[in-house]
Amino acid sequence: MSQTTVVCVSTPSFASLTTLRVGGAPSALYECASAASLAETVAKLDRDRVPLLVVGGGSNLLVADGELDLAAVLVRNEGISLDDDLRLRAQAGTEWDAVVAYAVEHGLGGIEALSGIPGSAGATPVQNVGAYGAEIADVLTRVRLYNRETGADEWVDASSLDLAYRYSNLKFTSRAVVLEIELQLAETDLSIPLRHLGGECVPLAEARESVLATRRAKGMVLDAADHDTWSAGSFFTNPVVPSALADAIEAQVGEEHMPRFPAGDGQEKLSAAWLIERAGCPRGFPGEGAPARLSTKHTLALTNRGSATAADIAALARRVQDQVRDAFGVELHPEPVWVGL
Repeated sequence: MSQTTVVCVSTPSFASLTTLRVGGAPSALYECASAASLAETVAKLDRDRVPLLVVGGGSNLLVADGELDLAAVLVRNEGISLDDDLRLRAQAGTEWDAVVAYAVEHGLGGIEALSGIPGSAGATPVQNVGAYGAEIADVLTRVRLYNRETGADEWVDASSLDLAYRYSNLKFTSRAVVLEIELQLAETDLSIPLRHLGGECVPLAEARESVLATRRAKGMVLDAADHDTWSAGSFFTNPVVPSALADAIEAQVGEEHMPRFPAGDGQEKLSAAWLIERAGCPRGFPGEGAPARLSTKHTLALTNRGSATAADIAALARRVQDQVRDAFGVELHPEPVWVGL
């Protein structure tokens, strides 16, 4: 397979490949430095009926402990290009924040609110990443996919991905592998309206720094020395519930200004972090000594305090889900993909 190598590292485990820093050892490790080698590697493993997991930045994975009958295919094709129509293309293995930095440096707006989100460019359409009033669906035009069902290497329109809140029809399936993405950006001096600044538009570089500062304060920018960042970012999506249930929860809690946002068709989006805290799970829950805890900076992040296993993270997630369900009748859904748990 051209430009494809099997990488042997001192500790070949998913703990070394994911931002939660948990997970067992894959059966083999393939590093793919080009889109062609990524497609070829997946095709060969599929022909040989070898179970595989495609790993980009590893920021959206919770992988089981122990020896795993699963090959890890590492997405390491990198590169950014820009055409005359301000369409930006990023190879799937490019660090996402490097894509945002490139856009801001070139005076291109549309993704500055997505600064600091960990992971690779190829993961952004899979879960339709978003933050502070923006999401990748706002600017995504096409995605280059390796179709595992047909063997085709093809560009598909973003409209075919059923993009919705933290969802695409690529998520939780293995039908295709993202090789490259294409974004339509705009030449501008000012950012999009930023939710964390009350809808204000500010210069692009200022917007990026503001978003990064806000994320750092919540432990949402990776830092090896800070266990609050040993996480998968926001672990649960914000639930969408009937307005009547939102009314009942607000009355039950008895607080003014519960975070609630219209979601159409008599539905409202609630803040998962707000619900978690009021269900009895504050920052740092369940307390000192626990190997897996909620971040001390942001309730929505489940963190590895240095010695947690995947089972510890999963147990904490289920405990939080149970408490929110028991308190409010709301089911929280994890954002990360769970593998083998």
